Amino acid sequence: MSDENRAPTDRTAAESTVPEGIDAAAVEAWMAEHIEGLTPPLAFSLITGGHSNLTYSVTDAADGHWVLRRPPLGQVLATAHDMGREHRIISALAPTDVPVPGIVGLSADDSVNGAPFYVMDYVDGVVARDEATATNLTPDQRARAGASLVEVLHRIHSVDIDAVGLGDLGRREGYLERQLKRWNGQFEQSRTQVAEGALPDLGALHDRLALAVPPQQQDSIVHGDYRLDNCMLGPDGSVIAVLDWEICTLGDPLADVGLLMCYWPDPGDAAALPQVSTVSLPGFPRRADLLAAYAKRSSLDLSGIDYYIAFGYWKLACIIAGVYARYAGGAMGDAGREGAEGFRTMIEGIEKLAYQSLESSSLEASS
Repeated sequence: MSDENRAPTDRTAAESTVPEGIDAAAVEAWMAEHIEGLTPPLAFSLITGGHSNLTYSVTDAADGHWVLRRPPLGQVLATAHDMGREHRIISALAPTDVPVPGIVGLSADDSVNGAPFYVMDYVDGVVARDEATATNLTPDQRARAGASLVEVLHRIHSVDIDAVGLGDLGRREGYLERQLKRWNGQFEQSRTQVAEGALPDLGALHDRLALAVPPQQQDSIVHGDYRLDNCMLGPDGSVIAVLDWEICTLGDPLADVGLLMCYWPDPGDAAALPQVSTVSLPGFPRRADLLAAYAKRSSLDLSGIDYYIAFGYWKLACIIAGVYARYAGGAMGDAGREGAEGFRTMIEGIEKLAYQSLESSSLEASS
């Protein structure tokens, strides 16, 4: 989450570079109330890499550094961009051994910036979201990153939900059934926002998944989008902060494990997203290594993980359909419209990967 844009030396310069989605004067006043010693003017820059909630780097004239999160511009799917929920989860995890950024505060309504937002401390590390960044890591750092991802994921799943005050975050039982209903609904809503036929029909895949739901072995916090580029890495490659908690809930921890596999192709495998091919670089562990490492730490039975991988691909396709709808509708800014069609192609490829995993699943074979 490094930032190349330092604080301008005068107010005119600062205002001229404010990205869309930020009311500079109002946010600066809010931050001055929440951060002792804040030194205006503030400079804002959009941190690249996110296709959902928008993430901004914020610096002041004394080299203070923070991060601001807000919902995307324009169309927003109901419950998918809840700033208060994300703020609550990170705050609750702060006292645990799950690494998260420190929280500054939450603006819960539209009165300050036209949308809710929260501000957290800047964590000085590396996000390996592209090949260039991952190439700069040594093989030892890559190996440590893979091992640490599994360690931290198991820590998340081991958190005492009630002890940290998240017992009412959501229902615990029936996670997969609820997720299938929720994301199918989100997908159908996305289809209404674009031209007829613009999005592939994922209904048949949904129905096959719904007929083969495995029993839930454990109730835990589920991050919902756990992957390498949603984590900040420290100098040795260890995870020092888990980011992007916007779709976190309670439920089946194996959903996180399955989704991590979707983001972790082995060398030569088709990649669900272009940036995930970085994990094929020397040093990163293979899929089987990650699964074995998680199984060693957990008491859960991973024999049915292919179902969870298929489910992860399907959910990812539904999420990208929402991204496609927002980009096509201009919700992410004018520049986003140009890349919208690439997301449709991505969805079609992910759908194929989901069917491949589902056909390998012993759960479906026995259903």
